[in-house]
Amino acid sequence: MDGKRFTIIRTIAWGLAVALVAGCSSRHPAKPQIARIPAHHTLVVLVRSGPTTYYEGPNGPAGIEYDMARDFADYLGARLDIKVVGRQASLIKDLLAGKGDLAAGLTVNSARRQFVRFGPAYQRIREELVYRRGTTPPNALTDLGGHPIEVVGHSTAALELARFAKSIKGLSWADAPRLQTDELLFLVWQGLLPFTIAGSNVVSVNQKYYPALQVAFPVGGPRELAWAFPKNRDNRIYKAAFGFFRELNRSGQLADLIARYYGVTPFNYVHISTYLQRVRSTLPVYEPLFRSAGARYGVPWRLLAAVAYQESLWEPDAESPTGVEGLMMLTTDTCLSLGVTDRLNPRQSINGGARYLRSLINQLPPTIPEPDRTWMALAAYNIGINHVEDARMLTREQGANPDNWEDVEQRLPLLEDPWWYGKTQYGYAAGYTAVQYVNRIRVYYRILRHLHSMTTRSILIDLSHVPTI
Repeated sequence: MDGKRFTIIRTIAWGLAVALVAGCSSRHPAKPQIARIPAHHTLVVLVRSGPTTYYEGPNGPAGIEYDMARDFADYLGARLDIKVVGRQASLIKDLLAGKGDLAAGLTVNSARRQFVRFGPAYQRIREELVYRRGTTPPNALTDLGGHPIEVVGHSTAALELARFAKSIKGLSWADAPRLQTDELLFLVWQGLLPFTIAGSNVVSVNQKYYPALQVAFPVGGPRELAWAFPKNRDNRIYKAAFGFFRELNRSGQLADLIARYYGVTPFNYVHISTYLQRVRSTLPVYEPLFRSAGARYGVPWRLLAAVAYQESLWEPDAESPTGVEGLMMLTTDTCLSLGVTDRLNPRQSINGGARYLRSLINQLPPTIPEPDRTWMALAAYNIGINHVEDARMLTREQGANPDNWEDVEQRLPLLEDPWWYGKTQYGYAAGYTAVQYVNRIRVYYRILRHLHSMTTRSILIDLSHVPTI
């Protein structure tokens, strides 16, 4: 290890130590000291479906809004009932009609304040005009030349355009019927729309799936995201939200959630473009094998495909300088333990890799929940389960949660520092490389899942050059 890297890792370790001295908090906000709501109350949360709000993941409900709503319900001692609302305009309408206790993930603005009251802001975003790479972008709204922009109706983007229309002659826009923001971005990626306007948080997530999406310029100033509550209703849930977000900030859980959903390692345009090309050209060849192995060993087939791409770029005869070979890059010892006789045989390699990954998932302690369990198993696929256990030990000794991937992820690079790995049972490991390995697979996996969800939604668009996944 070079001196510069050693210094960086030691600095990280010192920062972690300082944080521990300052005090460690529970990952979950403490429940309120007094009853905030009636016993056995069900907290009904209205939310739109999308990658920045709520969606069904491979391990059940997910999304930053879902995670916060779940923890808020726990904070209140209530059951959680998520109600998905089809259009953004319906969030406030349904809230005022008494169909929910709060509406999640709304941009704060004066027009909405006329009807609802907002809880504490938890994120700052801004609207951005988005176009497809390779086309000529406008430099300002005045360059649009009267071409209407399609945006989500009653959204912050529509409100911003209405404000600018007072000073920009000919500025026009159209409400996109039945479409959400991520679907409009998908259309821009396909070249079926020249541009749209979306919140920076939504753009950031979708750029991981569609790297050809580019930001031309911001539209308007920064905005805050918050939960909306009805004005003329019981104040207890509204007031409890302020205590909940204070705890969420104090414990660091809010920062953890933002890192979980927005902090996946980004890739450059060329890298992801190559991946998308191979999704179209190469993945269909091996998809039946991934599906079969995934069903046999209880591992999502798209996750197996993502692992294989990280390992071999889906090249069946790939070989590394260390002697591992095949689509899943299995070692000789691993092949012997799995009964794999030909590593270069795609079926044997994929089945062996799936069985090995399942065994790693099963070996981890039962206290580790999903999806953290899967991410740690992926790290073990890269550096071995014993080194992952060493990192979990360091995590526990430093007062963090050894069953949480984000906490273990921060300690894995310490296995490259002699001062730290000298305290472990199994010694040195390329922990930083393992972190990159897991994050890359997570990106590949999320892209495959996202492409699938976009191609199966009931939207009338041309999908002729989008892979069927």
